[in-house]
Amino acid sequence: MLEYASYALVLFSLAMYVVLDGYDLGVGMLSLAARSERRREYGEIVATAWDANESWIILAGVVLWAGLPGAYAVILPSVYLPLIGMLIAVILRGLGLEMQSAADGYRRGWALLFGGASLAATVCQGLVLGALLTGPSQRDGMFQGGAFDWFSRYSVLCALGLVAVYLLAGAAWLQDKTEGWSRSGIRRTGRSLLVVTAIMTAVLGLLMPSADPQQSQLSQPLRAVLFWLAVLAAVAAGAVAWYGFGRRPDWRPFAAVATMTACGLVGLAVLSVPVVVPPALTVHQVASPHSSQLFLVVGVGLCMPFVLAYNAYAWRSFRGKYTDPLERPIPPPPARTFPLAVSPAPSGALRTIVRRTLLVALGILATALSQDVFGGVADWIDPVGVVVLCCTSLAAWIVGDRRDRRAGYFHADIVGIEAETTS
Repeated sequence: MLEYASYALVLFSLAMYVVLDGYDLGVGMLSLAARSERRREYGEIVATAWDANESWIILAGVVLWAGLPGAYAVILPSVYLPLIGMLIAVILRGLGLEMQSAADGYRRGWALLFGGASLAATVCQGLVLGALLTGPSQRDGMFQGGAFDWFSRYSVLCALGLVAVYLLAGAAWLQDKTEGWSRSGIRRTGRSLLVVTAIMTAVLGLLMPSADPQQSQLSQPLRAVLFWLAVLAAVAAGAVAWYGFGRRPDWRPFAAVATMTACGLVGLAVLSVPVVVPPALTVHQVASPHSSQLFLVVGVGLCMPFVLAYNAYAWRSFRGKYTDPLERPIPPPPARTFPLAVSPAPSGALRTIVRRTLLVALGILATALSQDVFGGVADWIDPVGVVVLCCTSLAAWIVGDRRDRRAGYFHADIVGIEAETTS
């Protein structure tokens, strides 16, 4: 039973990644077609969450590695090249996003890097998805294929389909977070992407029986009911998104697209469970020992509410529309209207010496007590040693003060203010 909990954690983390990071990858790809004055705005509206969104795929990888190591050992070698390409693209994407906002120049180049890397990361993810659906070549739980087995006609179509899905999510997010698009423009773009997504989904669904080595199990009643319920929910969400593009409330298209994406992932999971690696590696065959499963499920399960609470808090903090920050001019420093009171001649030297002596003695006493209590010595520092240390510390303190006074460190502000008053 624990292996199914680990599998559910992997699917949940992947679903959160596709829904959350999908829209910011889509916004990045849409920025390639945006006007130059709006590209920075596209980057700013995803800068608050893009790194948190990508943490979900790291969590999915960790759970897959620790909970289902048999699947990890087969899947990872089969998609090394697209995964490396995705990691490079993610690094370049973060670089372009941050530098686009912070750099003084070459912003157009950083914006193009952000958009191009978003497209490259999406294509690599689609190739990985296609390679996984077509089933890596394996024998006895070991990958037996070549370095380019991931490249096939079906994996390329999966990459194109994932680009369409992410673009659709990005357009819905832009309607929710910006005011720059006209209602007719966002309606036309969103509906066009919705049609392309539906076409790609239909094509991939029709070609799946010939590409997937796993035989369809829709003959089982419960599996068939769940699958068609997911399909109907996805169709209904698509209809809501079609109606919502270009109409208020602005959050409705993104909620519908997220629901549609989640239903699609649920449909894929219903078709494949309990097989993890097509055509035959099941959850039971690839799971780690029971103790590892228990540690993983309890540890990740306890952390998951905090991660979700953090995501919810971040969404609540950055709710609303994006607006350009107002660059307020720095106010001038307040002018002094009264003459600076010159400090009187130093007095109270005896009081200063007594105060510093007490502070030094108090510090030595605290050190002695901590040594006695925490060090387990059970002996007080020798009184002579305490006296010598106190006198040495006090002398060093006084000598340092006199040296700094001669160097003028204590009168720096007075000199500056006097010069300002004189001018």
